[in-house]
Amino acid sequence: MNSRDEARQFLMSRRANISPGQAGLAVSGHRRVAGLRRGEVAMLADVSPEYYAKIERGNLVGVSDSVLESVSRALHLDDAEREHLFDLARAANGGAQPVRRRKPKTWVARESLTRALNVIVNGPAFVRNGRMDILATNALGCAFYDEVFDGPGHGNLARYCFLDERAKVFYPDWEAAADVTVAILRTEAGHDPRDRQLHDLVGELSTISDAFRTRWGAHNVRRHGSGTKDFHHHEVGDLTLSYEGLELTAEPGLSFLIYTAEPGSPSEQRLQLLASLAATVTASPTRPLLDDTTTKKD
Repeated sequence: MNSRDEARQFLMSRRANISPGQAGLAVSGHRRVAGLRRGEVAMLADVSPEYYAKIERGNLVGVSDSVLESVSRALHLDDAEREHLFDLARAANGGAQPVRRRKPKTWVARESLTRALNVIVNGPAFVRNGRMDILATNALGCAFYDEVFDGPGHGNLARYCFLDERAKVFYPDWEAAADVTVAILRTEAGHDPRDRQLHDLVGELSTISDAFRTRWGAHNVRRHGSGTKDFHHHEVGDLTLSYEGLELTAEPGLSFLIYTAEPGSPSEQRLQLLASLAATVTASPTRPLLDDTTTKKD
């Protein structure tokens, strides 16, 4: 992925999303575009029009943090968008990403992590990377995401969402789920633009899925920390679950996610039913589910 092109397209898309009224500017005369003009962003960011034009062309080399902050405020970037802009600037300035440990070709869950997954019995719990590969899961997670593993998803939530028709039943609001999926991948692309596997995944999905390609071009990013989602599981029906996402500090780039149901709710009863079905699984549920091969550089 070309960091300069990424920065250019991201900034242009954010500028197009902000109207003069939202930016506190008076509107007069006919405007050819609904969003802000480059000169207006420059004025709001307190930089020269020429300098902002350079930034929006994707040339972030040498741009100071203070200018990036000013541009973020001018474009009304949220926290995830601001972090994405700073990630793109780091890549432009020599790819000075936060140091990540070199990982072995096949990722193996640490024994303590396996135990942590195993003790969670009332909700699906799993570990995933930024490419949305599910790397390890508890027994209930295996049952919850069974379609992700037995079809074209091959253990990857993005492939499942866009390449498996069953996903449109599993996610009752599939459009929203698809938006979130692409935004997570776009965020990861900013964190590590040199991830060849991510590049290959994006290329694969862009070639096969018009829905993915359109969303990828929107350059939306987001954090995925906590919230509530609706699902329809083929075994137990409708589920409304809350989720919490935790970054694994011992293994940067990996997330630990847990889904839970409200106590006493129909969703809790259905999760309990799914857990009883999962109890019949004899294979170890926390085995490495995928090879987490990496091309990342230290």
